[in-house]
Amino acid sequence: MAVKKDYYDVLGVKKDATEQEVKKAFRKLAKEHHPDSNQSSKEAEHKFKELNEAYEVLSDPTKKAQYDQFGHAAFENGGGGAGGYGGFSGFNGGFGGMEFDLGDIFGDFFGGSSGRSKRRGPQRGQDVHMSLNIDFDEAVFGKEKEITLNLTEECNVCHGSGSEPGTKADKCPTCGGTGQLKQTQQTIFGTIANVVTCSTCGGKGEIIKNKCHKCVGTGKVRVPKKIKIEIPAGIDNSQTIRVTGNGEAGDKGAPKGDLLITIYVKEHGIFERQDMDIYCEIPITFTQAALGDEIVVPTVDGKVKYTIKEGTQSGTKFRLKGKGVPSLRNKNIRGDQYVIVKVEVPTKLTEKQRKLLKEFADTATDDTYKEHNGFFDKLKNIFG
Repeated sequence: MAVKKDYYDVLGVKKDATEQEVKKAFRKLAKEHHPDSNQSSKEAEHKFKELNEAYEVLSDPTKKAQYDQFGHAAFENGGGGAGGYGGFSGFNGGFGGMEFDLGDIFGDFFGGSSGRSKRRGPQRGQDVHMSLNIDFDEAVFGKEKEITLNLTEECNVCHGSGSEPGTKADKCPTCGGTGQLKQTQQTIFGTIANVVTCSTCGGKGEIIKNKCHKCVGTGKVRVPKKIKIEIPAGIDNSQTIRVTGNGEAGDKGAPKGDLLITIYVKEHGIFERQDMDIYCEIPITFTQAALGDEIVVPTVDGKVKYTIKEGTQSGTKFRLKGKGVPSLRNKNIRGDQYVIVKVEVPTKLTEKQRKLLKEFADTATDDTYKEHNGFFDKLKNIFG
């Protein structure tokens, strides 16, 4: 006679394991060794029977206490009811004639078909998704907009019941109003009972015979609806706004869904955004760069004056503090604007201009072009 394994070892739990821990361990191992996943495997069948025997004892506080005190002897010779594999909870060798509900243990294993279904109550309305294109300035400062959508609303004739006024829905004849049906499946372990949603009423438990003439039994009608939305200052491209309670209508008084609007910001002709900062490039003349000048800089707040220093190089970047994008969390906090100057070299010169530039070049000293002369000094040091 084979020696039985310790039930705690079979399930891989400690002796002080809680009922939930025992159940969790059994569920995991039972899925792994279930015969449906191990076709024609005698070893899996034996292991599955072993797991069931251990689980029946350790999940029952009374049997568990007996087992902790007397071990397997507690159930031998009619002592407790487990009685080995042959006498385990009615398996009786061929496992026939036994009916048990595995919905709680194997709901995930059977893909939900054996799960415990519940009568479907009123369902929350579906969310509505849409996209909206806005201008660059609207994203920076925010804006209130009004949009029109075709949405479902509760039918004003039947008030969401779906039945013609003066009538009411009948109890579903298939499920008796429960919204559920019990199905049984014969396996080598006996009859497995599964609770499924009634296909006749879809889990509602009722059938509408006299449907409302306006909504045709749905309890909802589709109507155009104007909605005002507040685009927050500082919103960025591809961010989504949630407008609570402005989605599709729910069933029989259930809450409406939400309206989810994904924002797409149009490109600006001058500005480019990076997080909360704004960047732009401004061309300046050779003379302005050399002599310095006061230039006009565009910003999202309007034009401002800025004095560039004498000898400004192409690519120089300066900052206009607080001229960027507001923070979504605090509109009083704003980023900055960065302006990059690009020195434009003249291409069409008159003879007089050429002469003047030539005279300038002839009079240039080593200090006139520091970067230019410094570069050639490095070349001399490297190549001799």
